[in-house]
This record gives sequence, C-alpha cells and structure tokens, in this order.
Amino acid sequence: MSNQTPRFLQIKQFLLDAIHAGQFAVHHKIPPEEQLARDFGVSRMTANKAIRDLVQEGYLVRQAGLGTFVTDRKSESPLAEVNNIAEEVRLRGHQYSNSVLVCEEVSANDEIALRLGVRVGSRVYHSIIVHRENNIPIQLENRYVNPRWVPDYLTSDFSRQTPNEILVSTCPITDLEHVVEAILPDARSAEWLDTSEQQPCLSMVRRTWSGDHLISYARLLHPGDRYKLRSSSGNPSTRQ
Repeated sequence: MSNQTPRFLQIKQFLLDAIHAGQFAVHHKIPPEEQLARDFGVSRMTANKAIRDLVQEGYLVRQAGLGTFVTDRKSESPLAEVNNIAEEVRLRGHQYSNSVLVCEEVSANDEIALRLGVRVGSRVYHSIIVHRENNIPIQLENRYVNPRWVPDYLTSDFSRQTPNEILVSTCPITDLEHVVEAILPDARSAEWLDTSEQQPCLSMVRRTWSGDHLISYARLLHPGDRYKLRSSSGNPSTRQ
C-alpha cells in the first residue's frame, strides 16, 4: 500500500483484508487499539478512527469491557421496498455480478396465470437469474413478466440492468405484495445458489403493479446464512 495512504486507512484495510480472508472470522476479537497503534506506529486516536469506521459500516461491533468483535454481516435488503440488488451490493462496497440461467417465453400454467393475472395458456416472459456479491450467490430470482406491459424484457441486457431496473424504467412500480417464509431449497436451486439442500433459505414471493396493471410475479430465494430482510414502519417505498 502506498505510503501516501493515510495511516487510519492502512489499519482499516488491514482489518478488512483479515476479515475477508477469514483470518478474523465472525465473533473473532480483533487486536486492541493499543496494539494496532504500536504495530502501525500511530496514535490510539488514529487506530480508533479505523475501528470506528468499520463499526459504522457494520463489520465490527464494540462490547463494553470485552473488546471489539467481527460481526455476522449478512447481506441485507429492506422488506418493504423494491430496491435494485445491484445497487445494494455496490453501496456495501462490494462487487456485483449475475448469471442468466433462463430467458424464455412460456405458456402460463394455472399457477402462473393466477399469480400474474392472465389467462391460462397466455404467453408470458420468464427469467431465472443468480445474483452474486463478491462472486458468492445471494439471491436466486425466478421471475414471470406480462409482455403486454414490458414488451422488450427478453431482449434486455441483464448484465447491464437488473430485472427491477428494467421494470421500473418501463412502467414505474406503484404497489407491491410479498409473502416471506423459510424453506429448504430443492436440489436444483441449492446447486444454483452453491448451498446445501439442508440449508434453510428465505423465500419471498413478490408481485408488483404499475397503476392498475399487474406486471410481474417473482420468487426470490436467499440462502439464510448469507442474507436477511429488514422491515420498517411507514408506507412502502418503491425506490430503485
């Protein structure tokens, strides 16, 4: 690291590197400020700033009289909002990527027709995408879209825009409905998420409207050990 880099950032990067490498695992007690100050030849105030930044960013937690520990920093999404998962990941300072597993036009069966508010046998768009944070799968998105409202969905470049970004740019979301439950993934979903069939997952079934139009039905599956949902009071937001 360049000598021009502020010392507190050097300490901060040292701690982050150790956390990401697994050297400092979840619940691991990091070196005290005094030791970090000695090791880096700085004041305690400088070491304290590095630790304080990581506490604020959710990597560390202070416990009075005990020390500072690495937190279980799962990816987090607001339950009452329809946010862009790529933006969520990047705001955490991490790398976002995805893989498109399915992108097709299908005939709606009874369940899809009911969920999407169309006739059985209607042609609908279907996509399955794995979303990743630092190359680790955090969400399996299985989505059906009414082509009447989003006609260019299948020809979209999902490497540049997530499905939510595409939907919102075409017909802004005004209402949503979702149901969350804990489930065990089937074998194929577990393989796509690089997890075990015995690992509980958070499943969210979400439908979205633009005005009076029901535009999308999606099942979002998250490994329970990598993701959490947050709920807050007030009216749902549809910020993207």
